[in-house]
Amino acid sequence: MMRAADLPEVIPVFPLPGALLLPRTRLPLHIFEPRYLAMLDDVLKTSHRLIGMVQPDPNPKAQAPDGGPPLHVIGCAGRLTQFSETSDGRYMVTLAGISRFRVAEEVTGFTPYRRARVTWTGFDRDLGDCDKDPAFDRPKFLSLLKRYMSARALDTDWDTMKEAEDELLINSLSMLLSFDPEDKQALLEAPSLSTRRETLVTLIEYALRGGGDTGVMQ
Repeated sequence: MMRAADLPEVIPVFPLPGALLLPRTRLPLHIFEPRYLAMLDDVLKTSHRLIGMVQPDPNPKAQAPDGGPPLHVIGCAGRLTQFSETSDGRYMVTLAGISRFRVAEEVTGFTPYRRARVTWTGFDRDLGDCDKDPAFDRPKFLSLLKRYMSARALDTDWDTMKEAEDELLINSLSMLLSFDPEDKQALLEAPSLSTRRETLVTLIEYALRGGGDTGVMQ
């Protein structure tokens, strides 16, 4: 568990459309681009080992300093907890979600990857215990999810779904189900677990009506 005092002011950022990381979740990544291999090498030298996952912004108000895609203001930082290197120099890594952040500004410099000065204010809950959803109607939610999965000829471990903690269930589905990047951003920015669950239900219902992405799993 990290403390607010341990969170750095500047972190490397990894813009990856559709990839969602949330606090207290784990995100596996396959890293092969030279600039991100350099990022991992540098991150491993730090005490915090944090990487900011952030969505590119399709409706930017300004161009990014390096000419790359502009970023959404809110992302989530993950701590590098597992990594392995393949024989051809690629990395298989796992990030453990620590806290969301707000991008204050991008930092220009000599690194091939992007960095940002960030603020952690407003996301104190991310560093605490698991969030709760007192209004969560699990049977009703699982009934909706079964319709969604059945419509796409998919199956899952329903016993695990029934037993999983509220936060683990809602956040895992938010990360795994295939929604548009902007929908993923809405799930990230949800101020509470209850709000995220309500957003997730809306997206599933919309998909069942024939809207949104035709795929299901990332």
